[in-house]
Amino acid sequence: MASEMSAQMNEADRLAARLVEGMPVTHRRLDVAGVSTSLLEAGDGPPIVVLHGQGGFAEIMAPFIRMTADRHRVVLPDLPGMGRSEITSGALDGGRVTEWLAELIAKTCDQPPTLLGASLGGSVALRFAVAHSAELSRLVLVDSGSLGPFRPPPGLLFALLRLVRNPDRRAIERLQRQIFRDADRVRAAAGERLHALEDYQLDRARQPSVNAANRTLLRQVGTKQVPKEQLRRVDVPVALIWGRHDRVMPFRHAERASAAYGWPLYPIEDAGHVPFVEQPKAFEAALRSSLEG
Repeated sequence: MASEMSAQMNEADRLAARLVEGMPVTHRRLDVAGVSTSLLEAGDGPPIVVLHGQGGFAEIMAPFIRMTADRHRVVLPDLPGMGRSEITSGALDGGRVTEWLAELIAKTCDQPPTLLGASLGGSVALRFAVAHSAELSRLVLVDSGSLGPFRPPPGLLFALLRLVRNPDRRAIERLQRQIFRDADRVRAAAGERLHALEDYQLDRARQPSVNAANRTLLRQVGTKQVPKEQLRRVDVPVALIWGRHDRVMPFRHAERASAAYGWPLYPIEDAGHVPFVEQPKAFEAALRSSLEG
């Protein structure tokens, strides 16, 4: 059994390495709050911690290395139980993820970092900022959960269930057509990297422990709206970057939060739920403005 698990992780390591090949990035593991945490690091300067979304992993956030590593030290972890981060003791729940993030920041950052979260990662980041604003310098939310009610369209729910029950390339493509404004454009632009990305995504989707962690974090964190009185306690600069045509976390959630709390909003035109993939140049410009503002 031990040799089988080792072989699985070696294959996962190989697939993940293909996604950052040629990038100035290092991979390491840290024991963080009972989670053997897999993380990527790159660059030098003020730290920025980047959290991926539901069903994701650190390598899918690799575009942030190119966008920020020239001026920042970038820390990209796999969320607990997801990617290659393994829960080594205890049970996973929403409170534990906040504890994990606090310890991760303490172990990887020499000063309060910018915390950036996308989708489910935004839900995690938002809850952390409510409880630990003093430990951050800035919060950036990208098409984040928890700012409004989670009411996904039926097509998205069907695509998610299809991927969980029968993970294959057709299931991934079906999901892409829900989360992207123009999936065909994204697939064409990805080129050869698309198959490498899908290979690793399928490998992780076929792991029961990864699926269990995904379900737990989505149910306990990603689908739960943060109350307004808690949002008012966030005591650091907050920026919102959002795909104008997001069907998962509608743009109106960002508009309402921006109006209510004075958080600057950077719309990304002609983009859905993952604007840094669909419109990387426009997203990079928005990200740089949000970090400088």
